[in-house]
Amino acid sequence: LKLIPGAAKAPGARALTSSSLKVIADHIRACTFLIADGVLPSNEGRGYVLRRIIRRAVRHGFKLGQTEPFFHELVAPLEAEMGEAHPALREQRAHVERVLEQEELRFAETLSQGMALLEDVIADLPKKEHPGKPVLRLYHRYGFPGHPAADIARERGLTIDQAGFEAAMEAQRERARAASKFGVDLRGAVTLEAQTEFTGYETLTDEGAVVALLRGTERVTTLGEGEEGQVVLDRTPFYAESGGQVGDRGVLLADGVRFEVADTQKIGRAYAHIGRVHSGTLEVGDRVRAHVDEARRRATVLNHSATHLLHAALRKVLGTHVTQKGSLVAPDRLRFDFAHYAAVTPAELREIETLVNAEIRANAAAETRLMPYEEAVASGAIALFGEKYDDEVRVLRIGEFSTELCGGTHVSRAGDIGLFKIVSESGVAAGVRRIEAVTGQAALDWIAQSDQLLRDVAALVKAGREDVEDKVKQLLERSRKLEKEVASLKTRLASGQGTDVASQAVDVDGVKVVAARMDGADAAALRQAVDRLKDKLKSAAIVLASVQNEKVVLVAGVTPDRTARLKAGELVNVVAQKVGGRGGGRPDMAQAGGNDASKLDEALATVAPWVQAQLRA
Repeated sequence: LKLIPGAAKAPGARALTSSSLKVIADHIRACTFLIADGVLPSNEGRGYVLRRIIRRAVRHGFKLGQTEPFFHELVAPLEAEMGEAHPALREQRAHVERVLEQEELRFAETLSQGMALLEDVIADLPKKEHPGKPVLRLYHRYGFPGHPAADIARERGLTIDQAGFEAAMEAQRERARAASKFGVDLRGAVTLEAQTEFTGYETLTDEGAVVALLRGTERVTTLGEGEEGQVVLDRTPFYAESGGQVGDRGVLLADGVRFEVADTQKIGRAYAHIGRVHSGTLEVGDRVRAHVDEARRRATVLNHSATHLLHAALRKVLGTHVTQKGSLVAPDRLRFDFAHYAAVTPAELREIETLVNAEIRANAAAETRLMPYEEAVASGAIALFGEKYDDEVRVLRIGEFSTELCGGTHVSRAGDIGLFKIVSESGVAAGVRRIEAVTGQAALDWIAQSDQLLRDVAALVKAGREDVEDKVKQLLERSRKLEKEVASLKTRLASGQGTDVASQAVDVDGVKVVAARMDGADAAALRQAVDRLKDKLKSAAIVLASVQNEKVVLVAGVTPDRTARLKAGELVNVVAQKVGGRGGGRPDMAQAGGNDASKLDEALATVAPWVQAQLRA
């Protein structure tokens, strides 16, 4: 109840008894705790639930007349009321406020436009049931969500045809899935009872028995030479893709048989080695020697351990609101997605990179322990929000810097990573940033390439390495000045040519008609010349043309006293069609282009006859 006055103050409501205020006060609690726990607005899972709650609260504020962002302002009174009992609210307050404000701003325009459109739809309905398809159209064309539409309909005494809406949505999703589907999703299409023992933490070579073979989604008993398929073993050193780490590659060998593994994926608790039989025939029951591609695995291991150091560094530099939202750990690079409300600045990136490399140089041991999940979390290990974990989990600890739950493969000591280099930072979704980086030899190669690029640029601008930045700035400033001078000269040239062009005007039934070339002039110069000719000739129809980079540029103008009969847009389009183009514009000024400069003179010759025909029509 103490939040209701704050809610009333934010939207500017007069009556504290408004049901909308109760909704807003209730929703700010739910949203704040969800965001503080690491959930961000999105279109799926918990993020979708959060987005729906935020948008419902914002809509109730809109209903009270609030058109500016207000919902985020309620975090402060909530923190004052509950912060002592929930310290996380105080720690995460600024983060929660930013997330809510950004979501409000994104929704504001959609809400304003969608409300008006929905009211129009409701007004035209003859029945009390609101059909689902119009709501779906609002959703796809304007981004107006179905759930607020349902709320509004209920307030008008209507009911949404929810079954129709969901059926239309599912049909849309099915079309999207059909358009994007590629290959076979083994995890969704195949069920295996087999369980594979993973031995790849200790070794990269092991022996195992073939317990299942698949060709696509079909269970088979043999795979012959040249056939592609999936081999399931009872034990394997091959790591199956999970936790962002890519699946291993390598070979499976038996007497006279070689199966080349291109990827490894999980099917339930079984590991499927995906690849092709290079020679021989592989049968269920065969024993094989499994050899992981050692160089590829070791490169992948460096990147995986580096992601843990990166995650810890991000939390130290940006704040503890940073949580992992996805990752890719490949042999050639790592990609780490994380929750953050703004682009990471260059200074912050340097600090993050410095922290990671300091830990690498410190060369702390990377220790892995198996322990109960609850004990692991209680010890301070970071768990990914929303992930499902077994009762017993693996905990990776790198010195005192990083402790996380992780089932992947890792280095023995941080120093094994060698070097860490961030190569890019970008946004991938609302409230989600992405850092890409390289490690080890790949990092050295990246630095060497960057160094060579700097040397090449220094040679081009004839400056020493340390003076390259200043020299490039000087060249850019000089280029800007020259561009201004060129533009000025073009204008003066067009002005001089315009004076000459005026003398070429012919009288057509009292209208001065000009159709001329001004080669070298760009579109802006042509427009200026047309304006000057209109002022000079008083009653005129003008078409000026230029050829630039083998393309025709056309500008037409008609003085105001003649636009009733002569339209510049129609005139320029007639000429443009002769040179393989088209255009249009206002009655007094229009522009067009064309591809066939060889027919320009012929096209200009049609101007006077066209004007005469229009005047006499």
